[in-house]
Amino acid sequence: MYYREFGDLGFKVSTFGMGCMRLPLKVQPDGSTDQSVIDEEEAIKMIRYAIDNGVNYIDTAYPYHGGNSEIVVGKALKDGYRERVKLATKLPMWKVESYEDCEKLLDEQLSKLQVDYIDFYLLHALDKERWEKVEKFNILKFLDKAVESGKIKYPGFSFHDELPVFKSIIDAYDWKMCQIQLNFLDENYQAGVEGMRYAASKGIPVVIMEPLKGGRLAHNIPRDIQELWDSFSVKRSPVEWAFRWLYNFPEVTVILSGVSTMEQLKENIEIFKNAAPNSMTQEELDLVAKVKAAYESKIRVSCTSCNYCMPCPSGINIPRIFSLYNNASMYDDVAGQSKEYKKIEENADASNCVECGQCESACPQGIPVIEKLKEAHEVLTQGF
Repeated sequence: MYYREFGDLGFKVSTFGMGCMRLPLKVQPDGSTDQSVIDEEEAIKMIRYAIDNGVNYIDTAYPYHGGNSEIVVGKALKDGYRERVKLATKLPMWKVESYEDCEKLLDEQLSKLQVDYIDFYLLHALDKERWEKVEKFNILKFLDKAVESGKIKYPGFSFHDELPVFKSIIDAYDWKMCQIQLNFLDENYQAGVEGMRYAASKGIPVVIMEPLKGGRLAHNIPRDIQELWDSFSVKRSPVEWAFRWLYNFPEVTVILSGVSTMEQLKENIEIFKNAAPNSMTQEELDLVAKVKAAYESKIRVSCTSCNYCMPCPSGINIPRIFSLYNNASMYDDVAGQSKEYKKIEENADASNCVECGQCESACPQGIPVIEKLKEAHEVLTQGF
């Protein structure tokens, strides 16, 4: 396992961190699964296997698996495993309506995890609105007090918003780490590569989430994309290419990956044995750039989800529909995206467009929204 210094905190962490949002599930008698029902025996076995094989960063959060992830992680860290890892979990900001809520939630999480302290305690999924809540309820003071009391060691945050918001949060407090979404398709999405480098320039370690874009860069690879990967002289899986692109950055400290099977876990451990920064050749970087361009060429609507078109007078979630349409094309996943499309509230799918044109006049990208909604509806109901 390859390790990197965690900023200037005086310890090293495995470049591969085990995320506990996609733990194995217990299969019910009818063959179905429920995200809240974890296969505890297998999950504990996997977490301990990861630790026994050099992984020393374990990441969970309050809502994962319907609140049960923290409980299972706590059980896995019994029998001497707690002392061998850095444990991260997160304060569920959407449940915070007062300063006192923070204290209650932290105590609840300590109890569920069955630990005396949490190494990295993150304000979960900060955006502009939640940052305003942080300021309103003096939550930075809460973090200071939690460190003083020994309940947490290092305060941090995870992030889902635009780059300017990220920079303002970075500059507002003495953070010990931050967690951002990044993969080779999301170089300029949310905090992106620029945000990663900005945090690193301030001496703040960066932990990466969604390295495989929710599994889209690992499964159902379109044929032309796979052919590009296969064209390289050294044969690697799409998963390994995605991880290599990330760990090539010296600014990256930990790359989180949620694993659902022992096979996935073993594959990841093998990939991260030699996860050295600045290890990719220009030829390798050029190949990733070609793959990125090939994915982007499959985008059907250049929607940035700015939401200027919303609310639609007919109740249509225009950005959501365009996202499903693009995903169906980019990741060769018409079936999966069509299933999601069916979940859109009745009378709110694209067929209910009355062609009022309000969205088109508001769209800064100049998208012919009416035409594209018709295309999306046809594909998401009938396929390409």
